[in-house]
Amino acid sequence: MTKSDDAREDFKNGFTCSSAVFSAFSDEMGLDSETAKKIACGYGAGISKTGNICGAVSGAIMVIGLKYGKTKRGDDAATEKTRTLVRKFIHEFTQRNGSINCTELLGCNLSKPEEYEKARENKLFVTKCPDLVGDAVLILEKIL
Repeated sequence: MTKSDDAREDFKNGFTCSSAVFSAFSDEMGLDSETAKKIACGYGAGISKTGNICGAVSGAIMVIGLKYGKTKRGDDAATEKTRTLVRKFIHEFTQRNGSINCTELLGCNLSKPEEYEKARENKLFVTKCPDLVGDAVLILEKIL
């Protein structure tokens, strides 16, 4: 199974989109899957159903930060590399999906209970979100 398949499967099994993406890379980042899922949990559904940035995107940005982020004062090259890769990821994800914003991607603002229910009724979490999770992982594999 590929990382993309693993992430899609985690999402289909009830983990948030952010957790599914972030934990797909946890082993190679020196983090156990359970801890990765806990860290990323709150970012799912457009950052905890607020309609903001897609959780799959948030999970991907955390992967980039974990791999390349700045850990030492003065290591501005690490910050710049991280930011460059995040921008590259965002560009590619937007090219594929039209946005990085959960509300725009789903056409529903998950912060509104009636729109969250509409997304559930229209099976967006089954039909649309797994593809967003898979895309995020595929893009990460390409740029890391």
